[in-house]
Amino acid sequence: MKNAKVSNIANLPTIYGNFKIQCFKEGNQEHLAIYTDPIPDTPLVRVHSECLTGDVLGSKKCDCGEQLHSALEQIANEGGLLIYHRQEGRNIGLFNKVNAYALQDTGLNTIEANHQLGFRADERTYDIVVKILNHFKIKKLKLLTNNPKKLETLAGFEIVQRVPIIIQPNKHNKEYLKTKKEQMGHLL
Repeated sequence: MKNAKVSNIANLPTIYGNFKIQCFKEGNQEHLAIYTDPIPDTPLVRVHSECLTGDVLGSKKCDCGEQLHSALEQIANEGGLLIYHRQEGRNIGLFNKVNAYALQDTGLNTIEANHQLGFRADERTYDIVVKILNHFKIKKLKLLTNNPKKLETLAGFEIVQRVPIIIQPNKHNKEYLKTKKEQMGHLL
């Protein structure tokens, strides 16, 4: 893998099932591949962007943690790969994400908060995702996503199916999900 380091493969038993885990390091960022063994010819793939507040702390301001857990459960059942894409807060970092949360508390939506901090609505890049899929020699896949940007980014692969990942809104993330749908084009 050009310009990226790849860790050894380790076992990762979870509450959803047994996976393999491998780390891909590029620059200062370390991304994870969590996958079933074997990976099917047409795997279910989720590119999950890191969200410490949702994934670990159970924040109800977003749908990230619920998406992560739903994806792991589906991948364990069907076979596939989850790429844990370490670009926190749409790649503005945890510090700026907390500042964006504070701005959202004043009434700004997620995009307005990012703009107020000097960022685009979404700063993520997906080059490493393509490299990881190529590392696993994946040519065709079922993509577990609502994000049209991820579909666009992976257009070089045969996406045989887009599998929606729908989480029930709550009073804390209702406006967040509305913004994702109406302003970012998410397929909710």
